[in-house]
Amino acid sequence: MAYMPDFEESTNFGYLTDQIPAELAGLTNMFDKLRKYIDRVTSAVIPDEEFVFIEKAFEVKRLRKRQFLLHQETVCRYMAFVASGALRQYSIDSNGFEHITNFAIEDWWISDRGSLISQTPSRYNIDAVEDSVLLVTTLDKLNVLKEQSLSFLKMAHILDQNHSVASQKRIEASITMTAEEKYRYLMTANPEFIQRFPQNMLASYLGLTPETMSRVRKQVLAK
Repeated sequence: MAYMPDFEESTNFGYLTDQIPAELAGLTNMFDKLRKYIDRVTSAVIPDEEFVFIEKAFEVKRLRKRQFLLHQETVCRYMAFVASGALRQYSIDSNGFEHITNFAIEDWWISDRGSLISQTPSRYNIDAVEDSVLLVTTLDKLNVLKEQSLSFLKMAHILDQNHSVASQKRIEASITMTAEEKYRYLMTANPEFIQRFPQNMLASYLGLTPETMSRVRKQVLAK
């Protein structure tokens, strides 16, 4: 396989706007997580040369709790792999209410795909619920990776499939499930969310009021 030259404006351990006071070994560990993730998703071992190429397409970004990766009404610039921490994606309506559409924890990806691909303003905010370390890349670099790395292309294809299935299940859940069924499904599908995110955020994610969420949670725990 032929590899493209090094990406411009990027190094193996490039920093973005937020400085990262970490040792080189710590940064290497962040990229190790991405490599292990790609190996796991593709059920293969990525060659060293190919991963070096992938690594150069990403830069490290640290977000402190409540800092933003994306602001509503701005164009999404990044696709982000969560090396550590937790984030949420949400919109704010005209009445000031938050509507959470996605969560992301370690080994998850987060972005507004529609805004990133179309380069149009996003309807969403993405911010950190916990201090987080991300590996981020741009649309242009993603496209190059898909053209030049078979491992990355395979991983992206699997992620797209999983994203479509998960989106369909969320739509079905919002239409057909009762409040208790939604909470039980969350407990089964993403039990980590219940441990990592506050109850009011979980309520927004499930489309429930905080009062309904509290009642349902008590009912489930009582059984």
